[in-house]
Amino acid sequence: MTKRAEVLVIIVSYNFERWMEKCLGSLQQSAMPIDVVVIDNASQDNTTHRIRNEYPWVHLIANKDNLGFGKANNIGLSLALSLSYKGVFLLNQDAWIEQDVIKTLFQTSESHTEFGILSPLHLTGKGDKLDPGFAHYVEEASTGKGLIQTPFINAAIWYLPIEVVKAVGGFSPLFYHYGEDKDYVNRLHFHGYKVGYIDTIRGYHDREYRPVTREKYLRTEFVYHLSEYANPHRSMWGGFAYSALACIKKALLSLCHGAFSKALAYLQISGKLLGMTPAVRRIRKQITHKHPHFLDS
Repeated sequence: MTKRAEVLVIIVSYNFERWMEKCLGSLQQSAMPIDVVVIDNASQDNTTHRIRNEYPWVHLIANKDNLGFGKANNIGLSLALSLSYKGVFLLNQDAWIEQDVIKTLFQTSESHTEFGILSPLHLTGKGDKLDPGFAHYVEEASTGKGLIQTPFINAAIWYLPIEVVKAVGGFSPLFYHYGEDKDYVNRLHFHGYKVGYIDTIRGYHDREYRPVTREKYLRTEFVYHLSEYANPHRSMWGGFAYSALACIKKALLSLCHGAFSKALAYLQISGKLLGMTPAVRRIRKQITHKHPHFLDS
């Protein structure tokens, strides 16, 4: 790959065709020159064929297997480090942006180096309201304030200066798909960086909202407690208390309410977390010092 710009856009794809035109089309309209890499996780549709033939300006890395969100993004982050980009822009395949987004984020990052993650407003795919996942963490959408600090923003649309990548690294291998961004923000805060969004620029996230099934709820519970177990703000014992022990407490409360299957599920989550203790301990030791973790070749 030949470097032509200061910012590398990284998109992890899997069956990308549905959003390809809007996502890549929005990047073609960027007010700032950018390079784009798509890391494809073994799509089953025509994603790779179409990118090669219709978007020759996009650098394609086609994985033979689905590596998951974090590990695939790490390929792009490693590439950004090796080619000395000034910043990276992570964009979900089901998201797209207005033309001034990357330029504004880049310029703001240059003058506000205390921010490790910057993002625009996240609207729904229809653009009629804030994305619900984004709205959970931010102020009401009264635009015009400019840069606003917030505790968390999901990784659908992230700008990271390369110095942050050098200090915090990539996504943790503890997480395959879900929870990677929460863990990353925990580590980012540990190293003294802030998270913020600029409410004068917009991105769009076309994710579907389905009813929360029992399986999805329990998966969310698992990744949340795993992120607490690995949270460098807590001691190893504190992380254990907020993860495995917390799940045991939830199991006991479920038993008290006669929810036996729910109690069993929490005990299984607790057991799974306990089984991950050696890996959690090893990674917690790594991430407390600044280094491009998980990006070493």
